[in-house]
Amino acid sequence: MDNMEEDMIELHGDEEIIEVIELNETDQGPDDLAEDLEDVDFEETGEADFDDEGWETDDEMEAEQDDSELTFSKHTGSVFCVNLDPATNSLAVTGGEDDKAFVWRLSDGEVMFECTGHGDSVTCAMFSHDSSLVATGDMGGMIKVWKVETKTEIWSFEVSDLEWLEWHPCALVLLAGTGDGNVWMWKIPSGDCKTFQSPACQATCGKFLPDGKRAVVGYDDGTVRVWDLKKGNAVHVVKGQDGHRGTLTCLACNKDSSLVLTGSVDGRAKLINTATGKVVAVFSVNEGNPKASVDEETSVESVGFCNILPLIAVAYLDGTLAIYDISSQVMRYRCQHQAGIVHLRWEESSSVVSTCCLDGALRLWDARSGNMVSEYHGHTAEILDFAINREASHAVTTSGDKQAKVFCLQRPDR
Repeated sequence: MDNMEEDMIELHGDEEIIEVIELNETDQGPDDLAEDLEDVDFEETGEADFDDEGWETDDEMEAEQDDSELTFSKHTGSVFCVNLDPATNSLAVTGGEDDKAFVWRLSDGEVMFECTGHGDSVTCAMFSHDSSLVATGDMGGMIKVWKVETKTEIWSFEVSDLEWLEWHPCALVLLAGTGDGNVWMWKIPSGDCKTFQSPACQATCGKFLPDGKRAVVGYDDGTVRVWDLKKGNAVHVVKGQDGHRGTLTCLACNKDSSLVLTGSVDGRAKLINTATGKVVAVFSVNEGNPKASVDEETSVESVGFCNILPLIAVAYLDGTLAIYDISSQVMRYRCQHQAGIVHLRWEESSSVVSTCCLDGALRLWDARSGNMVSEYHGHTAEILDFAINREASHAVTTSGDKQAKVFCLQRPDR
């Protein structure tokens, strides 16, 4: 961060002004961020065997309508994850309960290749930043990397029970969190490795910060750590009264890496300044109710920052989508669903936020008005994950009904 300027902005709470340091995102380009990892002290590591873990899904629902333009039906179990290739947005990778992952074409559903060799449900599947590689990971801890051009496996490694898997935003480097609390980072395809150790509790969620130099990780004990990737130490640890009172379920970073938004089963979302490690705001649907306890609050399942407005979105298991203003910390809109929300995603360059739910529907909401823009049906079970392409013209959903679907997103202005 030596080359980054610090600009001061103000967040206004009910009784005080909170200062947040924002980092200038224009000082470094992708090449600089990737080069930062060249100095990381990686070590070669071996493989280890660990026990498998299962995954259960809900009963199927009756389909009333199908708004999709394509259905992908190669999986024989629930489809847990989906990701689109960032270079062309023409390919999808999906992973499922059938221990399989497929790379397939969005235009016609044709399978480009199958990612074989997993022995447990594939819960993580992602393209690298340049779309040249695909990483797949299963619940038992087997991680594999595939070269898209040649459709071949180029690297594999086994950890303990895998919680999450992420690609670096600008380099061929993988980050993974496991059930024993370790966070792993590998150069691909060399396999050079670095680990970030913490007290023995699950590393339940994590992401590279967009600056490429740090990662933020949430843990089962409610702790949040910001790791310096080069030095290998935690530069900030948010715990105790500042931490969450339950397991971290999700987190998101804003574009300039200055803020992290975390969510937990304790029903709260917290805004953390990554420069100071301080919690600068707390958001809860039960805010203002002094009698509310952890048991009465609903789990936060997904969080995200709007890229064009100072807004955040928080999705709750009770079906509430809350749109908050960052500067005033006030809930601007409450968008109510009839079923629990699984994930939310903001569009890259608009005020539209999308949600997928346990009722099998995908919905689009305009954060400027709080109104629903459109909704899409077709699945006969809960939607477990979804992705939206860069132009926000199509969405791909995965479900407990063993299918992935491609939806054409319609807008009044299109």
